[in-house]
Amino acid sequence: MPHAESTARLLRACDVETRRHGAPILRGVSIDIDPGRVVALLGPSGAGKTSFFRIVVGEEAPHAGKILFDGVDVTDEPLWRRARRGIGYLPQGPSVLFDLSVRENLATYARIVGRRPGEVLALSERVELDARLDVLAGDLSGGERRRLELARALAARPRVLVCDEPFSGVDPAGAARLATMLRTLANDDSMAILLADHHVVESLAIADEVLLLVDGLVEMRGTPKEFAAHPSAQGRYLGHWRSGDSLPPRSGP
Repeated sequence: MPHAESTARLLRACDVETRRHGAPILRGVSIDIDPGRVVALLGPSGAGKTSFFRIVVGEEAPHAGKILFDGVDVTDEPLWRRARRGIGYLPQGPSVLFDLSVRENLATYARIVGRRPGEVLALSERVELDARLDVLAGDLSGGERRRLELARALAARPRVLVCDEPFSGVDPAGAARLATMLRTLANDDSMAILLADHHVVESLAIADEVLLLVDGLVEMRGTPKEFAAHPSAQGRYLGHWRSGDSLPPRSGP
């Protein structure tokens, strides 16, 4: 039976560990997220970011550690139960119904989460697809498909949205547009956003806190400026920026 912790943060991952074929993938990863905050988990391919996200949303069980949501230990709860509590997921892979229109996709999402179709249809304006309602999802651009997937995630009214590579397959202008939407969700809806992406510029532009994950360990955590000044970040991600250069402008308010 899940139990409440005395010190409640909206989402806490505490000393999460997991292994695959005996090899460690995550080694004591901890994250705290509060409403209205954007936390970026950055790191090279194979660092363990997707494994961590799958544990947070309930697709995988950790070998050690625990996940707390709103003070309740949900470590043993499946994905669907965590989704009902308010943990949303924007996975890396495509999740639109390509043979259906945007309107039909939204209607399907409404049925799945038990909401009135009109309520979910209104999300088309939120993700700037209201002029594309009758276009097949398979004919959308990469950025438009990703925004439709964002609408799918929002249909369940999440309080935390876990975004795995939200800017993947999206052109730079579309990625900046989507980043601004995520920042707006944090600012206007007090939604907590946890994201991982190889688009470092877009991630830094909207993040309040950044964690660098390397070989399953959090190598550093701090502000975007502190991340940019970290030797590992300078060498691996930001080699084209010189020390003292400004970060990209922050998206949103």
